[in-house]
Amino acid sequence: NHLGYSERDTIRCDDSFASFEEMLFTAKDKQVDFVLLAGDLFHENKPSRRALHTSMELFRKYTLGENPVYLEILNDQNEIFKNNHGTVNYQDPYLSV
Repeated sequence: NHLGYSERDTIRCDDSFASFEEMLFTAKDKQVDFVLLAGDLFHENKPSRRALHTSMELFRKYTLGENPVYLEILNDQNEIFKNNHGTVNYQDPYLSV
């Protein structure tokens, strides 16, 4: 489910967040290289504050850390990332990801 799905339902309100947390926990536990999200993250195009806050907390809990990023962009970054000052965001010294 998308994050925030049925969040007004008193019984199912936490289901989407619980399954998302389970996926993040499993990915961290298994030390996967990356998680590919193929679609929308949120159920609504303007997610609730609760959905935003909960998702940010889960990302902080399971994805931030000291592990290095072993991803190398082999194409010409100036060509691909024209709108991002010619570099991928995690290599931008002015952006803390």
